[in-house]
Amino acid sequence: MKDDLFSMGLQKRRETLGQDYVDRNLKAADDFTRPFQEAMTAWCWGFGWGDGAIDAKTRSMMNLAMLGALGKMHEWETHCNGAINNGVSVEELRAIIHVVGIYCGVPQGLECFRVARKVLVERGLLPDGATSRS
Repeated sequence: MKDDLFSMGLQKRRETLGQDYVDRNLKAADDFTRPFQEAMTAWCWGFGWGDGAIDAKTRSMMNLAMLGALGKMHEWETHCNGAINNGVSVEELRAIIHVVGIYCGVPQGLECFRVARKVLVERGLLPDGATSRS
């Protein structure tokens, strides 16, 4: 079962975060970090994302809300890219950030906007220097 979850997780992880990103992370793993990479791939991506109960876009939206609430901005940036890969629109990103700001506070909403702007500009989905309306 562990191998099945890992294989499924690897597929889901690559579909969301991109093959290059995932392969770089796995290649960078060493004897110290590899067991965690393997367990996280099997548990989070295989078990968590692989059950088919919720589509990838919805899972991405849920992740952004939860990671934003927790203030885990490095992971928020990673999953912001993944959310776009899973079909989350700029308007939906804005709405997710509004929810984070309402329930977790304006400063956290502002942090999410800063990171989202960086991702959107890098991906050519928002002009550099444009102002965002929240």
